[in-house]
Amino acid sequence: MNFLVIAKSSLKDPVVKTTPQNVQEANEGLFNCTMTLPAAAKHCGVSHKEMKLTFYEYLKYHPSTYKSETS
Repeated sequence: MNFLVIAKSSLKDPVVKTTPQNVQEANEGLFNCTMTLPAAAKHCGVSHKEMKLTFYEYLKYHPSTYKSETS
């Protein structure tokens, strides 16, 4: 009996294909603070740096949704 044998295929995450729908869901999750950056990058199948760049682009074209107390 070999209880200590681990299959190498079970250690790798499955490859996720990057689609516009995945990227949109991840950006909205980051924008609404329901998803962390590592989780969003994994959801899209991209690196952390690519997710940051994509999210910065998203922020350029979407206004903030909060109301500040001073205005």
